[in-house]
Amino acid sequence: LKRQEAVQKRTFTKWINSHLAKRVPPLVVTDLFEDIKDGVMLLALLEVLSGQKLPCEQGKKLKRIHWVANIGTALNFLEGRKSAYRGSPIKLVNINSTDIVDGRPSIVLGLVWTIILYFQIEELTISLPALQGFSSSTSSLDSSTSSTETTSPPVKRKPLPPQGGARKALLRWVQQTATKRLGLEVKDFGPSWRTGLAFFAVIHSLRPNLVDMERVWRRPNRENLQEAFLLAETELGIPQLLDPEDVDVDKPDEKSIMTYVAQFLKHHPDRKQSDSDGQTEEEYMLCPLFHPLPPSILSSIPQTSLWLITVTLHLLPPSLFSLTPSPPFIVFVSHFAFALPNVRVHLSTLLSPHHPSSSLRELKMWLDQLERDAIQAQETEGNLAQQYQLFKSLRVQLEMRRNQVEGALQSTQRDGILTVDQALVKQAWERVSNRLLDWHLQLDRSLPAPLNMVGAWLHEAEGALRQEIIIHQAHDVTANTVHRALEQHKVNGETHYCFLPSPGAGQSHHFRCKRPRLTGPDPAQTKVAGQL
Repeated sequence: LKRQEAVQKRTFTKWINSHLAKRVPPLVVTDLFEDIKDGVMLLALLEVLSGQKLPCEQGKKLKRIHWVANIGTALNFLEGRKSAYRGSPIKLVNINSTDIVDGRPSIVLGLVWTIILYFQIEELTISLPALQGFSSSTSSLDSSTSSTETTSPPVKRKPLPPQGGARKALLRWVQQTATKRLGLEVKDFGPSWRTGLAFFAVIHSLRPNLVDMERVWRRPNRENLQEAFLLAETELGIPQLLDPEDVDVDKPDEKSIMTYVAQFLKHHPDRKQSDSDGQTEEEYMLCPLFHPLPPSILSSIPQTSLWLITVTLHLLPPSLFSLTPSPPFIVFVSHFAFALPNVRVHLSTLLSPHHPSSSLRELKMWLDQLERDAIQAQETEGNLAQQYQLFKSLRVQLEMRRNQVEGALQSTQRDGILTVDQALVKQAWERVSNRLLDWHLQLDRSLPAPLNMVGAWLHEAEGALRQEIIIHQAHDVTANTVHRALEQHKVNGETHYCFLPSPGAGQSHHFRCKRPRLTGPDPAQTKVAGQL
């Protein structure tokens, strides 16, 4: 039970931080059971998830009575919301303010799981059209009955929620969209995920080009899990909520795996808002935004233009789509849209011959904003773990734009010289990259001994691995250059080997953060490896 609590605590903390990172200014939870006591973090989380402003007692001298009041506000807010499945108010069983203020682990974890279940898993699974066919028998009875009443117009009914609840809906989605095609059996959210193959199957269903299923089928569990989590984070922007050693056990924690897997639903191309279900094509066309594009005209538009229109619509603010339902043609080409968040890479590439300056200026503005965010985050007070979480959030955002920047910096001039806008983007990219690298080095050196020396070495080694090898015309010169670089890297590695914990030793939080850097290269290093 203690191991299960520890796993849930780590997973739920990362999930909370992934949402609090969207807040301005961002917040970071380091110890879930302690940081939730005063209710400030809890209310901030609910504000991010709901988009509503909630009253909150704040200040450095809050007393227990203020903590209880904040927790009470959060619990009342939750009980005032309705379940997307049952339509009835959310029930908080055996959860009260005093237990949360006391930091009781089981109660705190139960509360966070309730929030995850209703705000993420239910909200995402309820809008999967592929899972809403289970009420077809009921709807057929409704239609046969209404056909006898010729004077009454047909009554539009929203599709019923998937049968069996959110857990079965999520499992069914995995089985239908991912594992069934690959002959992989997933029966639960526990042992079925231990090998890592199920995670790869989900990624493959969304972005087939990212995964070579034949290669991963024969690898060790830990290696698969590590790569799958890293791939999902860098390519899909999905936070790494799980640790490989927490999944590669006889009985992995189901709630933790469900929390992680549900994030992939955001990238599923067939997911749409349930409140737009049941509307006719004519009703969609009444919306002024889509009026110029009826099906008869759409069929004559070249495929590339149709794709650009769809991508552009998906880049519009989410609030616009919450007010105006998406028309059927978006669903028709929705498989192009799941390239988000890298969709701008393709869009800027296709638009560059016509509007290169506007795309480059937009990219420059984004990089400038990221630099300002980095400066503000560095000035934010917090311990080392909080600073690292802020750094990681910004680093992931930057890496997700790497392909776009590299594509934008491809010279269109015959002489290979960059345009003024391209040069400005390049300068902004290098400026932000260097700032994050310096911040990372600062965090590495701030680690407790001896991890601070390992962190400094990692920073140096990663810099060496990022350096591109110049391919000389004489292959022996290139080979000698590579050999010298490898030998130097080997010497550096042996020098610091004694500082790494021995197998089986307890791993601290700080070493847990360093492990992915020890075991897996970043995209820049992979590029160099491909060049070699």
